[in-house]
Amino acid sequence: MTATKETTAGTIPPRALTGSLGVTAIVLMVVAAAAPLTVIGGAAPLGILLGNGVGFPAMFAIAAIVLLFFAVGLAAMTRHVPKPGAFFTFVNYGLGKPAGLATAFLALLTYTTIQVSVHGYVGYILSVTVTGVGGPDLPWYLYSLAVVALVGVLGYRHIDLSSKVLGVLLIGEVGIVLVLVAAVVIAGGADGLSLAPFEPNNVLSGSPSVGLMFAIAAFIGFESTAIFRDEAKDPARTIPRATYVAVVGIGVFYTLASWALVMAWGPDGVVAQAAEDPGAMILITTLKYLGSVGELVMNVLLITSMLACVLSFHNVITRYQHSMSTAKVLPDVLSSVHPKHFAPHVSSVVQTVTAGLLVVLFALLGLDPILQVFTWFSGVATLSVALLMAVTSIAVVVYFARTKRDRRLWNTVIAPSLGFVGLLVSATMIGLNFPFLIGDVNAAGEPAFGVLTAVLLGLIVLFPLAGLLQALWLRRNRPAVYAQITEAIGA
Repeated sequence: MTATKETTAGTIPPRALTGSLGVTAIVLMVVAAAAPLTVIGGAAPLGILLGNGVGFPAMFAIAAIVLLFFAVGLAAMTRHVPKPGAFFTFVNYGLGKPAGLATAFLALLTYTTIQVSVHGYVGYILSVTVTGVGGPDLPWYLYSLAVVALVGVLGYRHIDLSSKVLGVLLIGEVGIVLVLVAAVVIAGGADGLSLAPFEPNNVLSGSPSVGLMFAIAAFIGFESTAIFRDEAKDPARTIPRATYVAVVGIGVFYTLASWALVMAWGPDGVVAQAAEDPGAMILITTLKYLGSVGELVMNVLLITSMLACVLSFHNVITRYQHSMSTAKVLPDVLSSVHPKHFAPHVSSVVQTVTAGLLVVLFALLGLDPILQVFTWFSGVATLSVALLMAVTSIAVVVYFARTKRDRRLWNTVIAPSLGFVGLLVSATMIGLNFPFLIGDVNAAGEPAFGVLTAVLLGLIVLFPLAGLLQALWLRRNRPAVYAQITEAIGA
């Protein structure tokens, strides 16, 4: 049902979302956004090949620890700031409205770019798969548009439907990976089982900074738990628990699965296997340990993993837009809630149209769905989310130092400060390796800060700048709207 509240600006009253999502439902949605099977099938082989080789599984554990520090501060804010919006809301309360709006626009860029990058990937995989089984040879973007439409239908309806669909898909992809892990353990791997991936000399080998970059990117989505606050049952308890379960669960799963991938080929052979065909490494490993039937199941679940990912991010973006609309910084119509489905249906339609138009644009530009659409825009999202979380960590410390609403030193100062340091270091490494991440190379094939890097980094600057300028304009020209921004969020 909807709730209304008169505003001082005299505009159409905002409409709030309602629901009864529990910890499990929210965890399923945010873990689905992280796309665990896609990470193990795509990011892990690249982390092994381009990062620190045998030691790459340890990067997932390190990333999980850094993000757990961040999660402590995030959970503290959700208890004392009872409003949805996550980055947008918490930075608003901690660092002020201009910083909050800058963060909001950067968050929209982050989630939109990661979603559209996966749309490119899933379109390509579907095209290859259908052609491989004798189907019509259709261009990737037609499959991407079909997925956009399917996600749009699910996103338009009640959040419970999405959570059920995501739950089924997630159980499938996690299940097949755990079966593969068990098969590797039972077989004893290629050269026996060991803890070689966690030995310091292996962790620090190769390019650890590149490995950590891939690991941080694999967690994108877990932080979105707070966005579902209005639709959660007992949100003061549900959201913090879901946040902790998500980051710990993702971290353990990634570490275990990537360790098994190393064991499957042995510490002496895994890098060579990753170099042979990183994109197909998970399928080749599955064929080796689970046979042709297991390989087929893995291939199908790779596709559904990406479907779950884009559906989850669709839900995140629509609710972000809803929160911003409620705060009067986006058109009011985006705050509308469907009288039957109780979902932000207008925001969902806008997000569906946005994703569809971007896919059409990339098709017209002739971009490659993997080397350009997926690589470029997942790179933008990776750097953006590290910056977002770093800024939010500072906002947590500042908020509690100013308000004294929570005097737990670990939760409000120490943990978020450690998270900030870890995230700042991560963001710096990602920034320095950004050309490498997006494939911007010079004539010699070496990563270089070229035009492509400048354009994509420019997006990361322009979007928050637009939010900052909007805040300054509202403060000067519409002071009543500016004054109520924080209060309106989640009204």
